[in-house]
Amino acid sequence: MSGPAVGLWLSEPCDVEDVLTDVAPWLRSFCEPVKVEAGGDLSFRVRDCAALGLRGVAPQAAGAFWLSEDECIPAEDEDYSAFSQPPAQGLVLAAGCSGAVNHMPLGHLALALARRLGALIDFDGVLGYPTPRDETVDDAHLARARALVASLPGMVAEVSYDTGSGSRWFRHVGDVEFLAAWLRHPEFHLVK
Repeated sequence: MSGPAVGLWLSEPCDVEDVLTDVAPWLRSFCEPVKVEAGGDLSFRVRDCAALGLRGVAPQAAGAFWLSEDECIPAEDEDYSAFSQPPAQGLVLAAGCSGAVNHMPLGHLALALARRLGALIDFDGVLGYPTPRDETVDDAHLARARALVASLPGMVAEVSYDTGSGSRWFRHVGDVEFLAAWLRHPEFHLVK
């Protein structure tokens, strides 16, 4: 079973293979092995969690991670009006297995990569909202989720998109200041 994932939105078009090639040596400094998979995707395990600012997290506790191009970004059904420009391209950073132990390393990897690449972070869902959700929206849960997100510094926006059932839902997208604050919050978790 795959674990949580986040998107990294790049503001300028680029050759994603070049980006992945550029970050591979950095990843090798604290991950092993960093394998280039078919299609240029990177897979790796974190060897030294302290390199990400995580103390007391045993590297063997976290699973494998991968980084690849998000071919769905930009998407025609998404509302990017909260941004001065829509994303030009995207990357996906994901944990290979489920479990709370993968949330913190994935969040710190996303923060470090977003800083290196000047990217926004797509949280792939509504932070603080119970998942999975059915087609009904619980207004009380949604109000609590919005209040939680609004209480943190940095920029965060709601990006709406079409669901498979023909309705609209949204996900949170934030900047590095927001993610850094979310990582310090006692309720921190990613969407999964």
